[in-house]
Amino acid sequence: MNKSILKSSFGALAISLMAASVAMASGSGSASGPKAHWGYSGAEGPSNWGSLSTAYALCSTGQMQSPINITHPQQAGLAGMNIDYRPGALSIVNNGHTIQVNIGKGSSLSVGHASYQLLQFHFHTPSENVIDGKAYPMEVHFVHKDANGHLGVLGVFFKEGAENAALGEIWAKMPGKVNEVRTQKNVIINGRDLLPKNMDYFRFVGSLTTPPCSEGVQWHVAKTPIEASAAQISQFTKLIGNNARPVQHLGHRLLIDSATGGVATH
Repeated sequence: MNKSILKSSFGALAISLMAASVAMASGSGSASGPKAHWGYSGAEGPSNWGSLSTAYALCSTGQMQSPINITHPQQAGLAGMNIDYRPGALSIVNNGHTIQVNIGKGSSLSVGHASYQLLQFHFHTPSENVIDGKAYPMEVHFVHKDANGHLGVLGVFFKEGAENAALGEIWAKMPGKVNEVRTQKNVIINGRDLLPKNMDYFRFVGSLTTPPCSEGVQWHVAKTPIEASAAQISQFTKLIGNNARPVQHLGHRLLIDSATGGVATH
């Protein structure tokens, strides 16, 4: 990669437009200003989010929106991830848009000079990010915040395969009612159990994938998927339904591949 391009890439990746006051909900947050109900279909669906509330305007006008189609990334020797996720009691909520697992203090992710604390992780089906136009059946988003309130998201794809033991622990306690919260002190969960062994990744600057679609989020998407059984994927879909925002235009943003191994394996 041309050095000037690489330099501008890291400059762009360092930009964060996320205000520290953004509160997280379903991995997406809410901003100050009027709120409006939103969903994934009909008049409240993704194509109309920007007009539902002035607080959601970026969903229509933003230039760095997520998710994206991951294709033709630039190759660069990005820093490896230092992931230190700690085990903790299971705390899980059905917020009507996804199943979200809230994490206590102590779990962190570091990439280069950036250091984030893990707040929560949640699920989308089918996957929101896609590889060369192809979606995976499910994706998990690990949502982090640094000391200045800037957000970083780690995305991991699921492919259909063997039953996933860690996912099974969560699904067994999955709340069936909207706004229902379940805390199971006797069930210990570690987000690390939902990560692939190979953590090569794609990186780009993006946004939250639901209203208010705030931009400046540092995205890292693992190239290697993990497995979940067809029954596990179906269990989530039957309860939540399809909850994936369509891919957004990459525009002039740089999409960077951390290693030279190519794209993710389906």
